[in-house]
Amino acid sequence: MIVKALRVGLGQLIVFGDWISRPAKRKRDAAAQAQVEQQAKGLALYQFHACPFCVKTRRALHRLNVPVALRDAKNDPQHRQALQDGGGRVKVPCLRIEEDGKTTWMYESNDIIAYLDKRFGSI
Repeated sequence: MIVKALRVGLGQLIVFGDWISRPAKRKRDAAAQAQVEQQAKGLALYQFHACPFCVKTRRALHRLNVPVALRDAKNDPQHRQALQDGGGRVKVPCLRIEEDGKTTWMYESNDIIAYLDKRFGSI
């Protein structure tokens, strides 16, 4: 019980630290931002709100100004089951990528951030 309270408290501290130190969003012209938004429609991030690796991934999304649907795999049983069924395991963060009729499940925050930087960093 004490460990859970400590974990919840630390999680909230991580979220607060993210909130006060969040990087500025990338600025793009309207056409480029519309292109990013169109490409991001096929993406969804399965995450836990206070997970430090999820916070790291959400910070990258914010920095790149990429609007991705966030799916709470901790508190929403439907999203948790979708992650289990589609990705094969309940591990976060996980980016679901739908493109060209194919779905890919990408785990590991560093891999996700590298993918996002490569795909949206130059737009």
